[in-house]
Amino acid sequence: MLPPELPPLPALTRAEGELIDRYLEVVDLLGRINPARGESTYGGLRAAQALVGKSAELREALTLMHQRGESELHQETLTRALRVLDGERRARLVTLPPPPPS
Repeated sequence: MLPPELPPLPALTRAEGELIDRYLEVVDLLGRINPARGESTYGGLRAAQALVGKSAELREALTLMHQRGESELHQETLTRALRVLDGERRARLVTLPPPPPS
């Protein structure tokens, strides 16, 4: 049996696509650094080192959008794109895990 088909990615400009991709890469790295979820200092260190470059790429994506006159973020469209790309699960790794049952 095949897994359910994901909804299509909404139409994005190239710059919006870059923004979403770079944002999710930063979120993934922050999830790996999160001390409440991390497993080793070395893994967190490697993620923190990579975060510097990925943050610069995120800044460049936003700069490019601004320079092209894309001054507004279309929240509804970008939210749909983040959901299709599993952004909710990925962003949860940045937060604290739920407390254990008491």
